[in-house]
Amino acid sequence: MKIIHLERGFSYSDAQRLTLARKLSRLATYCKRLNREDSVVRIESEMQPTEKNRDQILISITVELPGKNLRAESRKRDPIEAVDRCMEKLEPQLKKYKELKTRRGRMMAARHKRAE
Repeated sequence: MKIIHLERGFSYSDAQRLTLARKLSRLATYCKRLNREDSVVRIESEMQPTEKNRDQILISITVELPGKNLRAESRKRDPIEAVDRCMEKLEPQLKKYKELKTRRGRMMAARHKRAE
């Protein structure tokens, strides 16, 4: 997995970078294809002047997987809070991708349908 950071208007502190890397590595537990070299996680961070202080930082996370791009976006005051919100949005997308693209995921989905 290749991680690309794009920062506009501010930069992460060292502690925030470590926290960010730890949170992004959690995505790999949902889909093994994230560990491949051809998958890319792109994080765009931008500070924008807004009337509401709580919406100043815009975080966009794009996960480029073979055959699919997943995306989440969030505005918060703190960049780590915005990343948390993006992760909440990406987790269901990754689970759905896994069900559609992997054999094991399709088998599990079929079992789940039969059980209902």
